[in-house]
Formats: sequence, structure tokens, C-alpha cells
Amino acid sequence: MEVKIQSVGFKADAKLKDFATKKINKLATFSDFLISAEFFFKVINTSNEENKETEIKISIPGNDLFAKKLAKSFEESVDKAVEALRRQIKKIKGKQEIQ
Repeated sequence: MEVKIQSVGFKADAKLKDFATKKINKLATFSDFLISAEFFFKVINTSNEENKETEIKISIPGNDLFAKKLAKSFEESVDKAVEALRRQIKKIKGKQEIQ
């Protein structure tokens, strides 16, 4: 699976990129039809301490899946977004098995 990582307003370090890539590659165990994944990391200017935003878009045949989560750290927001995508993939697989 092709993985693209973009950070808006800062330069993401290799540690964050590796973490994100490992997490998204674990989704491949749930489904073998994942084509590519795009990460967008942003720091939101708010007084709230949960200001690290991660958006993930996954391309699958005929559709795109999307998750956007806020947290205190990028690692935590990646975990939350990947979990949301995992639920979406399981939901899609469940519908395909019914048909």
C-alpha cells in the first residue's frame, strides 16, 4: 500500500512518519483491498490542549474512507483515526459478505 504523509505548518519527524506508516499497515491485515493512504497532520491554534489533528484518507476500489481526529499528541490522534478506519473497513466487509 502506498502511504503519503503531509504536515501542514511544521515538518513531521521520521519517528512520527514511521509510527503512522506502521499503524496504517496494520489495517492491511483486515482487508487486502487497500490501495493507498494519505495522512495530513495539523496543529490547530486553540487554547484547548487537544490541538493535534490527524486526517487519514484511504483509497479502496470504488470508494474512499476518511477519519479525522483531535488529541493531545499526534500519536494519540493517529491511534484514534486508525481505529475509526478499522471500524469502517469491518462495516464495509460485513456488507460485502451479506451481498
